[in-house]
Amino acid sequence: MDFRTDILGEPYQAVDLPLTPDDEGEVMATLVRRRAQPAGTRRAVLYVHGYTDYFFQTHLADFYVDRGFDFYALDLRKYGRSLRPHHSPNFVRDLDTYAEELDEAVRIIRDVDGHDTLLVNGHSTGGLVSALYADRRVGRGTIDGLFLNSPFLSMPASYAVRTLGAPLLDVLGRFAATRKLPTPLNPHYVHSLHRDFRGSWDFDLKLKPAEGFPLYPGWLAAIQQGQRRVRRGLRVDCPVLVMASTASTTTLKWDDALHHTDGVLRADDIAALAPRLGRHVATVRIKGGVHDLVLSGTEAREQFFAELDRWLTTYL
Repeated sequence: MDFRTDILGEPYQAVDLPLTPDDEGEVMATLVRRRAQPAGTRRAVLYVHGYTDYFFQTHLADFYVDRGFDFYALDLRKYGRSLRPHHSPNFVRDLDTYAEELDEAVRIIRDVDGHDTLLVNGHSTGGLVSALYADRRVGRGTIDGLFLNSPFLSMPASYAVRTLGAPLLDVLGRFAATRKLPTPLNPHYVHSLHRDFRGSWDFDLKLKPAEGFPLYPGWLAAIQQGQRRVRRGLRVDCPVLVMASTASTTTLKWDDALHHTDGVLRADDIAALAPRLGRHVATVRIKGGVHDLVLSGTEAREQFFAELDRWLTTYL
């Protein structure tokens, strides 16, 4: 494979994965790689990012590499490194579409780079995508472990709103899939993270903008369909770890609670739905955790890594 130096610089490398063109034209995903030292490990982890997101969390890669995992991250089609000017950012009509780049990433990790143990680590929307992919690949030995960081298993709305709004969203997703919805994302979550606002982390605000990218009915309908599958129950056949914060915050204005709660999803909903992913699911709640638990404050982040380390030691 013709890997190049990644935008993060060495030791990160990246390679484009050409995919089947869609109605917007050329499509690709991007696979990022960082090898453990010394070389020769048989274990690897594949990280899948969330919505309006891309891989930049190098301290997460540090954690895995220190434990002897080669680290890989996949920027999905129309996200991050894979986004092109002719694309509708983040848009897809069916979450199973991502199986194409996931299959290719797994092929490279296992067949080209020679790993025989693979953990998939998905965050938020990437957590939902990863769970559905693992369910579709049951019995094939594709994934040896699945770790989901605040997975997008449910819309952050009441049961009544989800139930009453679902049919309308399905119709819009079918007949007005790419019509831009007028409401931008709440910017305060990103403001709580980025050092240019109220946070301490640095990332590219062009690839992860505070107001997000346009929302499309077709994408929301695809998410809704995937979440229905979770509620009906998946049959993921490898050990699964689900982590979520102990609390959530819903706000349209700045609130300091965004520094120690999930400001995007309902953490209680994540915990309630986690057992429906498979027969071997562990759930851990992180006190003081934010939506991307990897980006939490020091104490919560230390708890997060300690719990992940304990689970990895037990199962992988």
